[in-house]
Amino acid sequence: MKKTRRMMIVAGEASGDAHAAKVIAALRDAEPETDFEFFGAAGPKMRSVGVEAVVQSDELSIVGLAEIGRALPMFLHASAALKRSAKERKPDAVILVDFPEFNLKLAKSLKKQGLTIIYYISPQLWAWRKYRISTVKKYIDLMITILPFEKAWYERRGVTNVEYAGSPLAREVRARRSKDEFCRDHGVNASRKIISLLPGSRHKEIVRILPVMLDSAVCLKKQLPDVQFVIAVSTVENLSDVEQILKNTRKINNSLPDAITIVDNETYDALNASDAAAVASGTATLETAIIGTPMVVVYKTSPLNYALFEPFIDVPHYGLVNLIAEERVAKELIQAEFTPETLSMELASLLAPQQNTAMRTKLKSVSDKLGRGGASKRTAEAILRIIESHVGD
Repeated sequence: MKKTRRMMIVAGEASGDAHAAKVIAALRDAEPETDFEFFGAAGPKMRSVGVEAVVQSDELSIVGLAEIGRALPMFLHASAALKRSAKERKPDAVILVDFPEFNLKLAKSLKKQGLTIIYYISPQLWAWRKYRISTVKKYIDLMITILPFEKAWYERRGVTNVEYAGSPLAREVRARRSKDEFCRDHGVNASRKIISLLPGSRHKEIVRILPVMLDSAVCLKKQLPDVQFVIAVSTVENLSDVEQILKNTRKINNSLPDAITIVDNETYDALNASDAAAVASGTATLETAIIGTPMVVVYKTSPLNYALFEPFIDVPHYGLVNLIAEERVAKELIQAEFTPETLSMELASLLAPQQNTAMRTKLKSVSDKLGRGGASKRTAEAILRIIESHVGD
């Protein structure tokens, strides 16, 4: 008789949605004769691979404590729906993907139902709010990490049920077209310098970060008249945000360069074609490192959010690329340091041949630390092992 496995899977952001969809595919590959039933909080990529969306997670991505406060009724409704569904359907395991503000709270409730709780993509406890490790110890049966230093960090604090799967980006981040092909397709001059601008994937990030990037383009254009800019976005919603901001900026600043191209879902090709990039802090810095494009890491949130978060941050670097390198490979411009003048100065320095070559060498070392692919496969295998070990518990 054919085996059936029922799993709840909960992701709340675009990156988690994408990583979860790959793990689902890997689970099916690992046990092709098994009927898998997936349900939970699902974005478009998870839904496209057959996850029943008890909650559609597209609207759950929020930045900052203030925004979370305003969205609290939505989060409470989503949490209640997931708890109710878990109680009714009794999954073999619950897979929580990143999204710690929501998922760590959910883990407490679902563990009390006697469920097996697996957490994929560790919360960044090593950066801030270390006290949450007590939640991991009590309520998480298996923590699966994707950054090379995380397993040892947990073990030093007495958490041994941790597996390092490697980065899901390794071997998956690559350009599909050459620089010449990308430039030809978008009317960009391949013989002139190109700078990519990656302003983030959330509405609030783009609204706060992109205007500074555009103002820096004005500054840089004065120094280097031939430089070209590519704004890379990953979703239709992001595209709409960028187009509106660019339109509004042109109305008030006629010095904005004409040579600004927007590309949708072509980030890797854009980075591959670029001489340098300004990248919002987050996973995109690792993607840029894998491509090998010299970068400046930037970030800006509301003054309130920064005032709330900053006292809790306990790491030497904000950018993941620098944390993995264990040194300041890429310049970080955070909050007040992130201005048009500082960004344009740093980007100009990266266009100098010697600095450009030196950073590319260091980024290659960072990329090598992320593993050699197969993270989703190893994650699926770890999930199946713990489910089997809990059979009959």
